[in-house]
Order: sequence, then structure tokens, then C-alpha cells
Amino acid sequence: MPAKYFQCADGGVTEITECLKECRMKQRCLFLPTLRTIAESLERNIEGFTVTELISGTREIYLKKTKDYIVDPMKRLYAVQGTAAHVMHQDKAGGNMLGEERIYGSHCSGQIDLYGSILDEDSATLGDYKVTSSYKLMKALGKYKVDVPTGELFKTGPRKGMDKTVKEWRDGGVRHVLEWSMQLNAYRMLLEKEGLPVNRMIIQAFCRDQGLMTAKTRSIEQPAYFIEIHKISNRWLERYIEGKAKKLKEALEDHKMPSHCNARANWHGRKCLEYCEVSGLCPYAQSLKKNTDEVA
Repeated sequence: MPAKYFQCADGGVTEITECLKECRMKQRCLFLPTLRTIAESLERNIEGFTVTELISGTREIYLKKTKDYIVDPMKRLYAVQGTAAHVMHQDKAGGNMLGEERIYGSHCSGQIDLYGSILDEDSATLGDYKVTSSYKLMKALGKYKVDVPTGELFKTGPRKGMDKTVKEWRDGGVRHVLEWSMQLNAYRMLLEKEGLPVNRMIIQAFCRDQGLMTAKTRSIEQPAYFIEIHKISNRWLERYIEGKAKKLKEALEDHKMPSHCNARANWHGRKCLEYCEVSGLCPYAQSLKKNTDEVA
């Protein structure tokens, strides 16, 4: 079931449908059209499972499908940015391109952002839009820092006689794109099963904090970047998706909460503490928060 409540600015909650009718406070936290857009982004009237759901934590998706949960509109503004990116390109495909097409497979479906001649004469390129942070973009691009000698030496202190260095950015490091790679490769497989070949997979990533000092300190200088995604094993990905779909289906049928999301899905606990919308319904997340509070 979709999210049912909005978190209000005063700490209270209100049903989303009631919020959109009339604000319980003197003034809305956001413009009404913005709140409507956020509410629409939470509605998922899609048959079966989606690729995005199956590469997310199984417990997280189970809770979202079975429990009423609360969403903070302020923390959902990134979804509005993502929607805006899609609307900006909506109906702009045409010709020898596909845009915003949902394809159904054996275990899940996926919505293809773009496919066709989207970069050059190659008519078999799969494209996807992402609106993300400079931090995630930095990791996805494989940017890293190295110490570069300045040619000067320390003249005093414990490092006397040692080379002075400055930090400089380099490209070509490890690219942290596993989740994006799984998603686009799953889309590739759906297209190929429809008889549509895929020669390249490209993400057009928009940096939502571009221009700010935080982005510059991470060597993110452009508002958008291309990120090439490489092909991964069909057999491995098929087994992974089939296994996730089976586990989620059984949990829903048995009304039994799956084991907590693995480290990749919960970002080694960081998502549980700060970003998961159903963490209040998850015993593991609540235990993690309690332990963190006690340590603090």
C-alpha cells in the first residue's frame, strides 16, 4: 500500500488526502502543487514487482507494500526533482527513440527512460536519467584524491625534513555504480527479450547541489555528467532478480516480515538511521537507532 501520512512541520502527522484538502496548520509547509506532486510520486499502481523494488532491501519493500507509513515532504523533494527531469524530457523522444516505456518480464517490470539514437548514430543505446548528490556522483565517477609533493620541506615540527604535499583530484578510480548497473542491466535484459538489442548503457546524471562549495570540494564542476554502465552477467542478474522476487512474494503471501536488508541495501546501516521511510516500522532499524543514541 502507498504512504498514507505526511509528517507535518510541527512534528504531527496528517493523512495525505486530508492534507491536500486542507492544511491543519496556519500555513502549508510547501506549495500545494508541490505537495500534490510528492503525493503522486508515492502512488505505485503497477502490476507485479518493479526492477527498482527488487534491487532494494526486501524488508523495506515488504513494509512499504503492507503497512501504512509516514513520509516527510521535505525529504521527498528529491523525488520532485527526479520527476521534473522526466517531465522535461517527456514526449521529446519520437522518431527512432523510445521514451518512458514500461516493459514487463517474467519476474518484474521496468520503465525505460530512453532507448534509441540518443547520443549518436547508434540506434541501440539505453539511457537513464538520475538526479543525485555530488557525493554519490563523485563516487560513481571514480574520483579520488592523491598527495602531490609541492617541492618544499617542513622546516619545523615533528615532520621536519619531510615533503610538503597538497591534495589533488584524480579520475579513474573505483566506480561505485553497482545499484545503477544492476538497474540498467535489468532494463537491458527486458529490452533484449523484446528483440531490441542494447549496445551501450548511459546514465545522464544531474547534480542537485552543483554550484555549491560542497560540490566543488568533491571535484564536481558540471551540472550533468555521462556515466557509462558496463554489461554484467545475465545469468547472475537473472538468478538474483528471481531470488529476490521469490523471497518477496513468499513474504507477502505468508504475511511474514523478511530478515533485515543486507549491508548493500541499507548502506551499512546509514539508510536505516537517516533515509529509510519505513525505519519506524522496522525492528532492526529501531534497534540500530537505539544503540546509536546510547553511544552518543
